Amino acid sequence: MDTANLYSIAKALHLIGMASWMAGMFYLVRIMVYHAMAGEKESPEREILARQFVTMEWKAYKIILRPAVVITWSFGVMMLSIQPVWLLQPWMQAKLAFLLLLTGYTHWLQSHIRRLEAGTSTHSHLYFRALNEVPTIALAGIVFLAVFRDRIHFFTLLIGLGIFVGLIAWGIWKANRR
Repeated sequence: MDTANLYSIAKALHLIGMASWMAGMFYLVRIMVYHAMAGEKESPEREILARQFVTMEWKAYKIILRPAVVITWSFGVMMLSIQPVWLLQPWMQAKLAFLLLLTGYTHWLQSHIRRLEAGTSTHSHLYFRALNEVPTIALAGIVFLAVFRDRIHFFTLLIGLGIFVGLIAWGIWKANRR
């Protein structure tokens, strides 16, 4: 198999992994929203829902997120091994920084599952709603970096992401007022 085809296969699998990773994060944190809301219910409904949500959270993490992270990183590394010169590109370094932060965020979600499972989480559903937007912000940065590559203006990207974060915060605030 020639290098171009191998690269294309790696890219396709990388994108599939990334789409699964994003879907898994959105799904997991949405369950956490409902889990936090269940804490406001009366007993025994609260305990029944909490057990169900913990089961769903761990399955989302172990069955969707972990494999998706491994697939995304594995095939991303394969692409970089085929095109190692990209590691010298500032846009790729910024993209990798976003990916490292997103990987850390994904693993950090485990601590939330553990606290929800133990009944020690003090976070409201609004906290988890806001937390659910973190992958969206990272995804926007990653996509703009991947599309514009060396034509990206980092200051413009940061300003755009800042405006995007502001709009998301405004949307969460507006939705909470209802």
